Amino acid sequence: MDFGRVITAMVTPFDDNLQIDWDGARRLIDYLIEEQQSDSLVICGTTGESPTLTEEEKLEMFRVAVDQAKGRVNIIAGTGSYDTAHTIHLTKQAEAIGVNGVLLVAPYYNRPSQEGIYEHFKAAAQATKLPVMLYNIPSRTGITVAASTTLKLAQLPNVVATKEAHSDFDLISELTSNAPESFKVYSGDDILTLPMLSVGAYGIVSVASHVIGKEMQQLVGAYIGGEVRQAAEWHAKLRPIFNGLFNCPHRVPNPVPVKYALGLHGVPVGGVRLPLVPATEQEAGFIRELFKR
Repeated sequence: MDFGRVITAMVTPFDDNLQIDWDGARRLIDYLIEEQQSDSLVICGTTGESPTLTEEEKLEMFRVAVDQAKGRVNIIAGTGSYDTAHTIHLTKQAEAIGVNGVLLVAPYYNRPSQEGIYEHFKAAAQATKLPVMLYNIPSRTGITVAASTTLKLAQLPNVVATKEAHSDFDLISELTSNAPESFKVYSGDDILTLPMLSVGAYGIVSVASHVIGKEMQQLVGAYIGGEVRQAAEWHAKLRPIFNGLFNCPHRVPNPVPVKYALGLHGVPVGGVRLPLVPATEQEAGFIRELFKR
């Protein structure tokens, strides 16, 4: 399974009452495919506010995404959690709906050992025929999936990729040097797209691609095509947006800035659910100026 080079971790649109805007979700899917050139979409990941979505909402989001995409892109369902049994349950439900793959985040909060991490992912992968993308994001989970653990998991036939959201380039290099050729390593941070490509990563699971997806495709395509200087120029051009969406005043948490930015681009997706709060006027002004520049 090839999920492509630029995957968008999609936000979940809400209405004025912070209920899912199903028509808005369909419009956003079309926009990301047609206007922003996403190769695949992650549905109900962290950027999709998965911690505050009910299981019923997640399953309906998977159904809507599969139906609206109509095979134009791969739909990757965020089904991971800190509970192995529930991860397996949700993964099986997503498979029955017809998604193309699942994203399994490292089990957070309960801080398992590397053996516990391995057994968690192994149990979930063996419970489905779907391609599995692992997700290593130490800043949110409180644990790091060691390279040795990921390489061991990469031997399982349907564990096909990992999303690495950190800046440990030694870990990344170990993965790209020793994983099976078919196993893909993706950057999980927009700002690290080009640096990770330079040490063998395959692509990016992106937030910024909601609003600069075509440009992200240009950056990745230039590097893959051997035009390293051009890729570096794209990186320099896009860097303020990469940084701005994650480092606007007071380090506003994702997806607050990108949801506001989508509204600026004529794709309103509503607010965010507590414990997240909307951008302040200062923060909103920063994002407006970011895209004016």
